[in-house]
Amino acid sequence: MNRIDREDLEYIAGSKLVDWSRFKNKTVFVSGANGMLPSLMVKTLLYLNECFDYNVKVVAMVRNPQKARRVFGRYVDNPLFSLFVHDVSQAFAYEDEVDFIIHAASQAAPSYYATDPVGTLRANTLGTVNMLELAREKTVEGFLFFSTGAVYGEVPGIDVFLDERMSGIVNPLEVRNCYAESKRAGENACVCYHYQYNVPAKIVRVFHTFGPGINLNDGRVFSDFCRSLLRGEDIVLKSDGTAKRSFLYVADAVEAFFKVLIDGVSAEAYNVGGDEAHEISIRDLANLLIKMYPEKRIRVIDEVDENDMTYSKMRTPQARLLPGLNKIESLGWRQKTSVGESFRRTIAALDDDSFQCR
Repeated sequence: MNRIDREDLEYIAGSKLVDWSRFKNKTVFVSGANGMLPSLMVKTLLYLNECFDYNVKVVAMVRNPQKARRVFGRYVDNPLFSLFVHDVSQAFAYEDEVDFIIHAASQAAPSYYATDPVGTLRANTLGTVNMLELAREKTVEGFLFFSTGAVYGEVPGIDVFLDERMSGIVNPLEVRNCYAESKRAGENACVCYHYQYNVPAKIVRVFHTFGPGINLNDGRVFSDFCRSLLRGEDIVLKSDGTAKRSFLYVADAVEAFFKVLIDGVSAEAYNVGGDEAHEISIRDLANLLIKMYPEKRIRVIDEVDENDMTYSKMRTPQARLLPGLNKIESLGWRQKTSVGESFRRTIAALDDDSFQCR
C-alpha cells in the first residue's frame, strides 16, 4: 500500500458524514469488486476492521481472481475477506448471510461498447436482476446500484444541469448506447424490486471519477492523460477538446457512495460527480497538466480520426455534462478535492506504488 492509498483510506474512514457503526458485525457483498471504485469501498471496510475492530465481513465477487489478488494484495488472506469468483450475468446461489449489497459489476470503459456490447448489456441487466434477487432472498438492509451519468443521454440546451428527474434522448438503435440503455434498465429494475418486494435499492449515477486504481488503457480521457504523464509522452486529443466535464476524485466519490447506501432514499437516484467549480474543457485540462509537470516536457497534439470506432463513433455527442448535485449535497456531502490535486494524487500513487506504509 502506498502513501496516497493510505491517506485516502484514512480520509474516507474518518468521515463524520457516514455512520460507520451500521457495518459493525455485518456482511457486505460487492459485485465487480476489482473495479477502481468498488475496490476502494472494499478496502475501506477492511480498513475499519484493522483500525476500529468493526468485524465487517466482505465478499468480493470477481471474474478474474488473479487480478483480485493484485488489487487486494495483503487483504486476500484476511479471514474477514473472501473472493466469490463468478460472472454476475449468470445466475448463482450464495448460502451465507448478507446484510448489504453493492452492485458495481459493469463494463464502463467506452472501448467495450464497440468490442463487447452484449457483455456490457448483460452485466447491467441480467446481472442487476441477479443481484436484486439475492437482496430479496437475504432481506438486506441496503442495496447500492452503480449507474452512470450516461443515462441522461442527449439533453437539449448548452448550459444544462442534469437533474435526477430529467430524461434525455438515448437512441436504442445505436450500438454505443448499449451501456446507457442497459443502465437505464438496471435503474428501473431497482425501482421495480423496491415497489414489489421492498428491496431497499438506492442508485448512484457516477460521472467522471478517477484516482489510484484506474485502468490506464480503458480509453477514457483521464486514463489516457495519466498514461501520457507517467510515460512522458505527448497528450493526444482525439477530439477538438472543447467538451467540458467536471471531475471527481475517488475518495470523495466513495464517501458519497457509502452515504447513499446508508441514508439515501430507496428507489431514488443520486448524481455523484464533480461540481461546477471543477468543470474544465478537455483541452484546458490537458494544458493544465502540462503546466503541472513541466519536467515531463510534453505537448498537446491533435489526432482526430473519424473512422476510429473507439474514439469517434463511440464517444458521447453531449458537449457539456454537468451533474446537478442538490440531492447528494442535501445529505451533507461536498466535493473537497480539486481537479489538479486529483491528478497529482493519482500520478503520485501510480508512480510510487512500491512505497510501503509504516
